[in-house]
Amino acid sequence: MAKIRCLLADDNHDVREELKTVLEKHEDIEICGIAKDGAEAIANIQEFYPDVVILDLVMPVLDGYGVLEFFKNNRSKPKFLVYSALSHDEFIFKAFESGADDYIAKPCRAELLYEHIVALVSKNTAEKLSVCDKYDAKSNYRNKTLDERITGIFLTVGIPAHIKGYQYLREGIKMAVEDPVVINSITKQLYPSIAQKYSTSASKVERAIRHAIEVSWNRGKIENINTLFGLKIYDSKEKPTNGEFIALVADKMLIEGV
Repeated sequence: MAKIRCLLADDNHDVREELKTVLEKHEDIEICGIAKDGAEAIANIQEFYPDVVILDLVMPVLDGYGVLEFFKNNRSKPKFLVYSALSHDEFIFKAFESGADDYIAKPCRAELLYEHIVALVSKNTAEKLSVCDKYDAKSNYRNKTLDERITGIFLTVGIPAHIKGYQYLREGIKMAVEDPVVINSITKQLYPSIAQKYSTSASKVERAIRHAIEVSWNRGKIENINTLFGLKIYDSKEKPTNGEFIALVADKMLIEGV
C-alpha cells in the first residue's frame, strides 16, 4: 500500500521533531518535507507534492493563512490539516474559509493526529464539507483539559518546558482561573502558594516566572502572542509583568470556557 506523504510546516523546531518522530512510527506515513516558515512550505509543497500538509498558522515570512490562500484555487493542492494553538472562533473560521480541510488544536494526542491524517486521505476528493461542518473542529479545543490548553499557549509563545518558570506559570494561571481575585494578591498569596507547593521561596517563584516571560520575548515570539490574544498589545520593547501575563492567559481561559 502506498504511504501517505506528509509535509510538516511549523516554526517551532521541537514541534517539528516531535511530529516527525510520532508520525513516522506508523508504517503508512512518510514525512516528505519539513518547513519552518510559510514561504518554505510553499516551495516544499511544489517540490514534493505531499498528500497532507500539517500546517501551523503563526509562522514567520508568510503565515499559515497565506499558504492556504496560495493553494486555495489549485485543483491539485494537498489536503491541509491546520495544527495550531490559536483557538478563537474567528481564527478557526478564517482557516476553513482560506482552504483548510481540517483543524486540530495544539496539543493533541498523537493517535488523534494520525487518525485525522488517514481520514483526510480516505475521503472522496470530490466530497467537500461545508464550512459549518468543518467549523465543528473547534470542539477539539473545547474538550481539552485546562493543563493541555495552557501547554498549547506556552508552546505558541515560546516558553520551554524545561525551565522552572514553566511549571510556576502554569500553576499561577490555574490559580487565577479558579479564583480571579488572586491576581490582586500576587505577592502575598499567589507566589507564596506556588512556593509552598514546590518547596521553594516566593522570591524564586517570582524570578523564575519573570525569566520564563523574558525567554519568550528573547525568542521573538511577540507576534505569536499578539495573534494568540487577538490584538496587538505588546512590541519588542515592552513585555508584560508576571501579573499581567498570568491575568491575560487566565482571562482567555475563562472567556472560552474552562
